[in-house]
Amino acid sequence: MTGIHVMLVDDQELLRASLRTVLSADERIEVTHDVGDGGDAVEVVRRHRLDVVLMDIRMPRMDGVAATAEIVRIAPATRVLMLTTFDDDELVVAAIRAGASGYLTKDVRPAALAQAVCDVAAGTSALAPGVAATILDLVRQVPTRRTAALDGLTPREVEVFGLLARGRSNAEIRAELVLSENTVKSHVRAILQKLGLRDRVHVVIHAYENGLVARDDLAGRIPSHRVAPPHPVV
Repeated sequence: MTGIHVMLVDDQELLRASLRTVLSADERIEVTHDVGDGGDAVEVVRRHRLDVVLMDIRMPRMDGVAATAEIVRIAPATRVLMLTTFDDDELVVAAIRAGASGYLTKDVRPAALAQAVCDVAAGTSALAPGVAATILDLVRQVPTRRTAALDGLTPREVEVFGLLARGRSNAEIRAELVLSENTVKSHVRAILQKLGLRDRVHVVIHAYENGLVARDDLAGRIPSHRVAPPHPVV
């Protein structure tokens, strides 16, 4: 195993050094790059294969939201995990809509941060407590489009999509549909690829915005990452 290739993006050099120390202690993770601006991060992604970009939001030239949108565009397989001191609702929503697969604040415990990086690399989502509720509040304000949102999916993929939209884990989907673990993973990958979605959070948003779930039946459907009580990473 070569490890999960990670880039750190933050305008504070001391924080980048601390994050490198924290993440490098996990044998699953290899920090290959660290930069101080979103624009520099985009250039690194153009030249190197990365699994996860750990991204700050507020930076002097290109901010984390703009950088995330560009990274998602040029390297769809690269996951972006936001790590910031800001928990402003608009920033949370902007980051997720730009394509971020997770959003944590800098008071996360070191072990939880490392696990979140691994989770995001594996295709799941990592959300700080309260962020899932923020996203739900936002999508409730968006008129449903009721388009042919599931065109291209097979009947079985439609079933799996419905369970994903209800926040079911792979294990729960496997039990409910009597499928093997590999089959469930294959269906989830196919659904995300066919619908152009990043991860499970975006499945739930897609389902709501297209009228596939009821407004009053959303609570609890956006998966959140279990983060231990706050303990600063630096």
